[in-house]
Amino acid sequence: MKKSLDHLPLRKQSELRHVVDVIKAAFEEAISTRRAARLKNGKILKVILYGSYARGDWVHDPVGRYFSDFDLLVVVDHEDLTDGEFWHDAENRTMPGEGEIRTPVSIIVHSLDDVNEQLDRGRYFFADILREGIVLFDTPGTKLHKPADLKAQVALAEAEEFFTEWMASSASFARGAKFYMGEGDDPKLAAFNLHQSSEHLYHCILLVVTLYSGKAHNLAFLRKKAEAIDVRLADAWPRETKFERRCFELLREAYMKARYSKHYKISGEELAWLTERVEVLRGLTKTVCEERLLTLRERAEVSE
Repeated sequence: MKKSLDHLPLRKQSELRHVVDVIKAAFEEAISTRRAARLKNGKILKVILYGSYARGDWVHDPVGRYFSDFDLLVVVDHEDLTDGEFWHDAENRTMPGEGEIRTPVSIIVHSLDDVNEQLDRGRYFFADILREGIVLFDTPGTKLHKPADLKAQVALAEAEEFFTEWMASSASFARGAKFYMGEGDDPKLAAFNLHQSSEHLYHCILLVVTLYSGKAHNLAFLRKKAEAIDVRLADAWPRETKFERRCFELLREAYMKARYSKHYKISGEELAWLTERVEVLRGLTKTVCEERLLTLRERAEVSE
């Protein structure tokens, strides 16, 4: 794997080094009060930059309001350490602001055993990280396996199963939203079901195209990951007006607030607009995934 950041501007290089320091410090604090040896003695083994900043094709577009993330894979020495409770503070401290961190930061955490298992199975997502990624922090002696050659027929079968499963679950949540907007008369549950319908569409895209999707529920995070795969997906969510941006924010918040906050409010007009946009996202998801499946079928036929 590469270790040089020379292709990045000096300010970005400095910013990345600071981000890694913040992540390490936040993790040390998170495990400092734990009693179990596997937790209090837990270690970050690697921090790897992947994605657009590793490849050199990042986007910084203030006019279009799109900014690529620093995509970071954090590899730890125990599966228990991948739990979100150990990383909430790190994520909060790496939010862009007026300080040294100006670039959005996206962190995924996996154990070394899990990463190597994924590489042994030839998973595209992890194989791409190994091929394109840049090591920002490394513990001596920590080895990643050489990616296996994933058989085309296996990749196709898995992608087809993901497509069927996640499109169906998204449609079920959409029907739930329709019920709660009408006969069920519960706008908050309607919003939650629309959130879940959207979330499942995004997971569908990620799984079909890369055979990987993390445990994320944040729609803004999932939207950015999916749109980085295919820019056409941006058409699902217009962002020109305050109403459009507010509606998406209400949808993003619905995962938690629509269920647990008495202060969460959403209007019939906002729900109607969100319902329309989720259906646009569904159509785009179907297009992107079916194109990917066609490519996989062609590869499978060639390899027979």
